[in-house]
Amino acid sequence: MNTGQTNLQDLLRSIEPELSDRTYVFCTMPDERRDELEHRAVLLFREREGLTAVLPKTDAERIGIDYAFPSRMITLTVHSSLNAVGLLAAVTQVLAQADISVNVVSAFYHDHLFIPEHRAVEALQILSALSEQATQ
Repeated sequence: MNTGQTNLQDLLRSIEPELSDRTYVFCTMPDERRDELEHRAVLLFREREGLTAVLPKTDAERIGIDYAFPSRMITLTVHSSLNAVGLLAAVTQVLAQADISVNVVSAFYHDHLFIPEHRAVEALQILSALSEQATQ
């Protein structure tokens, strides 16, 4: 099984950030509502306080769930290893320098960044520039 890249310079050169067209939101609710969200959510995470779901804003509005943090998802399309060191630190650092907040989800193949909707295009440009700098 290919478990992804670990070399930081290779990762930065290859991040190829991709911006989703959808707006996503973060919601919380009792665990009993999990079945209602399972086919809509891109993320379900159980915390002590309740179930966190990240789902398209249109779905949250359609089913009447309160939400926070309207955001766009940027996927770093490089297949990074779950053991890779420094990629997210580098990415979040350049976004922090631009005063852009980010909520990160690491999945098996890729890292996904949820960026405030109104800053997503700017964040995409910053990440593309970071990758370009790594190639020099």
